[in-house]
Amino acid sequence: MDERQPNRMDSDGLRKIGFIALLAFCATPWVGTAMALVMGISFSLLLGNPWPLESARFSRIILQLSVVGLGFGLGLGEVIRTGKHTIVYSIIGIGCTLILGYLLGRLFKTEKNTSALISFGTAICGGSAIAAMAPVLKAKDDETAVSLAIVFTLNSVALLLFPLTGHLLDLSQGIFGYWAGLAIHDTSSVVGAASAYGAQALSTGTTVKLTRAIWITPIVIGAALLKKSDKRAKVPLFIIGFVLAAAIRTVLPQYGHSWDGLSAIAKQCLVVTLFLIGAGLSREVLRYVGVRPLLQGVTLWLSVSVLTLLALVFLGVA
Repeated sequence: MDERQPNRMDSDGLRKIGFIALLAFCATPWVGTAMALVMGISFSLLLGNPWPLESARFSRIILQLSVVGLGFGLGLGEVIRTGKHTIVYSIIGIGCTLILGYLLGRLFKTEKNTSALISFGTAICGGSAIAAMAPVLKAKDDETAVSLAIVFTLNSVALLLFPLTGHLLDLSQGIFGYWAGLAIHDTSSVVGAASAYGAQALSTGTTVKLTRAIWITPIVIGAALLKKSDKRAKVPLFIIGFVLAAAIRTVLPQYGHSWDGLSAIAKQCLVVTLFLIGAGLSREVLRYVGVRPLLQGVTLWLSVSVLTLLALVFLGVA
């Protein structure tokens, strides 16, 4: 026993040093979003994340700050134009996704709350939407965990698969940005996939996604009224920060070089975020996923992705 203790401490120490080293490496310009995500997932599955709770907390904080920073790279006029253009797509997409998710839940006989959380997370904003809706539905911890695990896993797949598909189909920057913003669950993966595809895709995808995320508030409030719940929802502060950052750039264009610098820092912070998010995909998370909920989640996500892309290409969105 005495001989094993030092070895265990040495192993934990090396694991922590390796984690910190990779995290620092992700802060350099030599690492992109997809590479950071793969490194995080690989490290967690092979060696184990030494700080899972801290990683989850800091990834949320850094992500929100990164989104605000990305706003400095856009003019307010561009944000408003893209946002207005997205409202109709968002309403139709959210409504159709919730209906399809309900039908698939019935088809696969997924537990009611789990089915609703998967549908809501797919329709709007992944983990944030699930976290907001779970108290309203009075979902159990295991139901919330299953929904989050499925959405989180599909987010990781989307960040790698979407840019490859976009290049394979030779999608324009505009169409890819709209597609990513409308069809990928979480903000982190939308920004990561769009960033890997190009600058215009990044600006479009980020704005589309944040416009979509605003719908968390009215839908949660509506569900709370139907369920007679006292749960209240608010517009996420980082969305307000994103718009304010774009407004500052518009009002003070003479400092454009500084705003571009802040936007570049935000993009690299996003890479760090994706490493931390990838490191959260542990074996324990994967064990939560059951066959029926997984079938519903995958089928719903693939259906939404394919139908959204077909609609964007058919309508000629640029």
